[in-house]
Amino acid sequence: MRLNLNFSNMSEESGVVSQGPVEYRIAGLVFYSFVFAIGVVVNITALWVFSLTTKKKNSVTVYMINVAVVDLTFVLLLPFRMVYHQQDFWPFGDIFCRITAALTIFYPSMALWLFALISADRYMAIVQPKHGKELKNIPKAVVASLGVWVMTLGGTVPLLFSGEDPDRASNFTTCIKMQDIIHMRHDNPVNFVRLICFFLVPICIMIGCYVVIVDNLIHGRTSKLKPKVKQKSIRIIVTLIVQVLVCFVPFHVCLVLRLVGTGRDGGYSTWAVFTTFLMNLSTVLDIILFYIVSKQFQDRVISVILYRNYLRSVRRKSRHTHTGSMRSLSNLTAMI
Repeated sequence: MRLNLNFSNMSEESGVVSQGPVEYRIAGLVFYSFVFAIGVVVNITALWVFSLTTKKKNSVTVYMINVAVVDLTFVLLLPFRMVYHQQDFWPFGDIFCRITAALTIFYPSMALWLFALISADRYMAIVQPKHGKELKNIPKAVVASLGVWVMTLGGTVPLLFSGEDPDRASNFTTCIKMQDIIHMRHDNPVNFVRLICFFLVPICIMIGCYVVIVDNLIHGRTSKLKPKVKQKSIRIIVTLIVQVLVCFVPFHVCLVLRLVGTGRDGGYSTWAVFTTFLMNLSTVLDIILFYIVSKQFQDRVISVILYRNYLRSVRRKSRHTHTGSMRSLSNLTAMI
């Protein structure tokens, strides 16, 4: 696959900043290809397991279905971004560009709120085990998930009607460049309200739940809790903490720095591109969460691995048999 350097040169001549050095664009192509291939397989498998094969559904099952749906929606947009990286040109029109840009903000917002709901669920499991029935209350989990969807969509849909692309006057189309954040600064009050509601609030909910959970574990107030439930909850909590710190915190810190920057030209930022990569990586890392939560998902992953090992062993045996038969035939020919 050959990168179209003409568009890069044309963008520099016209005074418009392109997507950056060719090396970074190649890295973006490789990275997004990896995320797309793994993300589609993982999230389709998760949807199938949690929606169809899981017999005893509970609130966590509902949240896992939502996580898989959000991940899959975001991952399916990556081929369009890969075309953009390959051509340095957005051929899909202004409307689809706005949708893609809005989903870039929608995805981390939705993911963080779902993580907050999962954290609250684990709080109930460890700190309030006597309310165990609430963890199996699927209607309440569905209502909570729908509420998060409505709230997050309401916060990101206005991005579809933001100001026109300042590069529209040029003879080629650009889309969702990190340096375009400079043109969002006139709406900074709205941007920071969005950051508070969809970043700080869910993060605070998660921290609050984890502080209380750790306190109860340290002081031995969870003696009545089944060891398996406790271990499972701790693994989920650790996974969520690592994922938030690695994938979402750097992205939002970079976003804030770009919004409060004093320079007129946003320019190309390697750090901004790198943190966006990390945010996209979350769609793949959710496999760890799925694996911890669901025994059925574990069995599915293990069966795939074992099936591949089985195919390899069959191929090795067939090769060995074929080699042995050839040797026998050679020996027989020599005797004759």
